Parts: sequence; structure tokens; C-alpha cells
Amino acid sequence: MIRSTSLRRLGALGAATAAAVALTTTTAAPAAPAAPAADGFEFTLYAKEVPAGGGGESGSAPEVGDSFAFADDLSRTKGGEKVGRDGVVCTVARAGNPADLMCVGTFVLNGGPGGAIAGQTLLSADPTDDSPAAFDIAVTGGTGDFKDVRGWIRSTPDGDYSKLEFHLTR
Repeated sequence: MIRSTSLRRLGALGAATAAAVALTTTTAAPAAPAAPAADGFEFTLYAKEVPAGGGGESGSAPEVGDSFAFADDLSRTKGGEKVGRDGVVCTVARAGNPADLMCVGTFVLNGGPGGAIAGQTLLSADPTDDSPAAFDIAVTGGTGDFKDVRGWIRSTPDGDYSKLEFHLTR
């Protein structure tokens, strides 16, 4: 099991993207304003990883098949009101430096628009890099207000957060 903070952060597709996650029952303000364009949504959210507790860092190098999971709270601003959450699972597809991680997960947003957005990405990760670069997540579908969406999400490290820029079309 990989427990490297830099790998979790790099894999932070929401920090993305097909881990099953249910909608929270809290009522929240709209997750993000939709773009006025009739063909889709564009908005930005910030993801902050939720502490998992339990095991610590692993000192061994990642091997093919190793995996890890993490979750983030989502907000419109850093430290702002929670408007959703995500769950992500990453598996090492290629060991070495860099390693390739196949990550899938789901973003669940409360309010309007509301629903789930699924996505995935293949990341090249340097386990020794504490400053990972931005990467894109392919949107593979959605539910609720995001039914039948496609598009991409740009994830950019931003301090203790990941800035997630959603570019969605129908």
C-alpha cells in the first residue's frame, strides 16, 4: 500500500474520479455558478484532502498493482463552505521514477448544479517531488445536473489545496 503524501497529492483528482460516493444530506449553497453557455458548465472548486487516519508513510518504492485511496472536501473558495466531496483510487500501472498511476474517482456536488461527475487520468508521478505539476482529468460521465457530461478538469496544486477547474459540455 502506498502512503506517500506527494503521490496522494499528485493523484488528487480532487484532488478525481469512479470511487462510489453518496450525496451528503447537508443543504449547501450552489456548488458553483454554471457558465451562461447553453452547452455546458465552467466553474472552479478547491479540494482539501480529508485525513484518513491509520497507517503512516511507506518507506518502500511503489510496485505495479499497489494502490491507495483518498477523499477531499470541495469548496468554492479555500477554506470556504463545503459544497461537495470526492473519492479517488489510484493504482500503480508502471513502477519506477516516474511511476505511472491510473486514478479514477467521483466528485459529488450539493446544491445547484448538483449530482456526481466521474473522471479518470493516467499520471506520471515522481515520488520524490513535493511540487507536482498541474494535470488534466478526463470527464467520463455524470448524474443529476451533470447527466451525460463530457469534458475535462484541470487540477493544479495550490498550497494545502488542489484548484479544480471544470470544463464540461453535453
